[in-house]
Amino acid sequence: MNVKDLLSLKGKVILVTGGAGNYGKCIVEGMAEADGTVITASRNIEKNKEVVDGFRNRGLDVHAMQVDQGNHSSVLKLKDDIQKKFGALHVFVNNAVSRPMASYDAPIEQFEESMRVNATGMVYIMREMTDLIVKTGGGSIISIGSMMGMFGPDLSNYDGTDMNKNPPPDYFFHNSGLLNLTRYWAKMMAGKNVRVNCISPGGLFNHQPEKFLENYTKKVPLGRMANNDDIKGLMVLLASQAGAYINGENILMDGGLNA
Repeated sequence: MNVKDLLSLKGKVILVTGGAGNYGKCIVEGMAEADGTVITASRNIEKNKEVVDGFRNRGLDVHAMQVDQGNHSSVLKLKDDIQKKFGALHVFVNNAVSRPMASYDAPIEQFEESMRVNATGMVYIMREMTDLIVKTGGGSIISIGSMMGMFGPDLSNYDGTDMNKNPPPDYFFHNSGLLNLTRYWAKMMAGKNVRVNCISPGGLFNHQPEKFLENYTKKVPLGRMANNDDIKGLMVLLASQAGAYINGENILMDGGLNA
């Protein structure tokens, strides 16, 4: 098969949770540019619609739906809505998160709330969307983690800034667990034509303070933070036939920071 055909997502229905977020918008854009039919779903339907309108104005096939990952009834409604409107699901991008904790010493109840959405809720939605993909005949599940699931925090990045040097534990706990959940899910899907992978990105440029950018980028062999295009090709690879033999993997995408 021609490599352009291998990378095409034409005819594929793709769900991206948290598609209005920083990395989420990049992912939605990349999947739609590869000719996929992309659904972005999150709690804030109005923000979702704004993102979708921008993409649809460019001729991209993008749709907005609503879901609260921490509410199983909401997840089931999303599943039903996808079945009714599209009749299939080929790719699920597990990207939505909630960040109630702001620091190490935040109230422990905030950690519990984080796990309700980012652990229990995430398994809820993964099981339901996996069921749809299996019924469709197979496809791809891609979780978006963080390099912080693989390494501890580098607090020196915040030297000389007013940024928080007291990062919350739930972010590290959740993203680390996501790595082995990916391996587990890949094994559980044996024989069902479903591939399961994870991407652990480094920092995305978002106009951070100049001193932070200086501290961070001097440690990166490529000399910069990730830009909006960096994740797109990798997402299309894992979603398409070009990545048909990649399964159970976590891919660190950090410009060589942790090489």
